[in-house]
Amino acid sequence: MEITIFFPALFLICSLSTAQLQAAADNEIISQLRQTGSQGGDTGNLSDNQQTFTQDIHAVLREMSASLAELKVEMRYLQRDYEVMMKELEVQKKEFDKLKEQHQEELLRVQTRANVTEKQVEALRREGEVKQVAFSASLLASGDGHTGPFNTHTPLVFRHVVSNIGNAYNPNTGFFTAPVKGAYHFEFYIYGHGHASYTAGAVLTKNGHHIFIAFEHQPSHAANSANGVTLLLEVGDVIFLRQWKNSRIYDNQNHHTTFSGHLLFTM
Repeated sequence: MEITIFFPALFLICSLSTAQLQAAADNEIISQLRQTGSQGGDTGNLSDNQQTFTQDIHAVLREMSASLAELKVEMRYLQRDYEVMMKELEVQKKEFDKLKEQHQEELLRVQTRANVTEKQVEALRREGEVKQVAFSASLLASGDGHTGPFNTHTPLVFRHVVSNIGNAYNPNTGFFTAPVKGAYHFEFYIYGHGHASYTAGAVLTKNGHHIFIAFEHQPSHAANSANGVTLLLEVGDVIFLRQWKNSRIYDNQNHHTTFSGHLLFTM
């Protein structure tokens, strides 16, 4: 930017110098004319003075012409140097823009890699936090009694939580939600009192679909059934038990009816 300002300033200085030289010559001519006029009575020397004055003017003009010629030559050299420097600056600017673009592309790649690494680290952190998942709960939180019968399949909520490592089981809904993709194992035990009209049974469901059932029907004495399964679950898959319709399930402080599960390994 300093070079761009320098050359126009130099042109201006040269123009001013030329104007100053011309003004000085004009002032000198006017001064000599006034001196000659003041000597109006000396008519004998008028012709000699005019000749001398004319020669001085020619000498001044020659000097001015020579100075202007030198200035023009210098200006041509300066103009040439200026154009060369401007071309070099343009080349440097293009190289700078190219380097800047390459730097931005490299910076973008680094940021992208950093984002991917951060996501991987976060995924590993979450996986490390949920590697240990296990729960076990019984049907009634306190007391004893029967649940059911109902005229339709009804979700069971196991409220007495013995363990809930990883907090994947919700004792308010009875739902187990897989926190990470992996293989999980579940077991459930269903207890009931024998009755001629009522069964004792429940089915394990995955996202609402029936998987395995534990079912028993006898007219008297205790009715006890159980089942277990290993499932490959995706993150967010929901496992819960549904009580079989027209069945009664019993539980008390001895915790006969239970639901348990744990993560075997991640995938």
